[in-house]
Amino acid sequence: MAASKDLETGPVLRPRFNTDGLVTAVVTDHQSKEVLMVAHMNELAIEKTIETGEAHYWSRSRQELWHKGATSGDFQYVREMRIDCDQDAIVLKVEMAGNSACHTGRRSCFYRVINSSTEGVYLSIEEE
Repeated sequence: MAASKDLETGPVLRPRFNTDGLVTAVVTDHQSKEVLMVAHMNELAIEKTIETGEAHYWSRSRQELWHKGATSGDFQYVREMRIDCDQDAIVLKVEMAGNSACHTGRRSCFYRVINSSTEGVYLSIEEE
């Protein structure tokens, strides 16, 4: 129990990476609290984010470190990082230096709403 209590309330950052060496990162706008995106971070991405104050992630599709904004110009400046109670998920509260967090050019990756009707389940696009 002491190890669990230390993990949950202790002062040491010890992310619990999954078998791929990743933790989930939820990214929100630091002022509006809007959810912008969900990404993944490995140990290097966390280190670079803390070191630079700019968001870095692990791209699962490209299998490489991804400095958000390096190619798009839509940088994310980290205003606060939080880790959950068992250190397997991170929240980044960011200030955007551009208009889009999503690779589609939208502000948020969460632009589709799941709807249901008598005809079935369907998606609709609704920008916030």
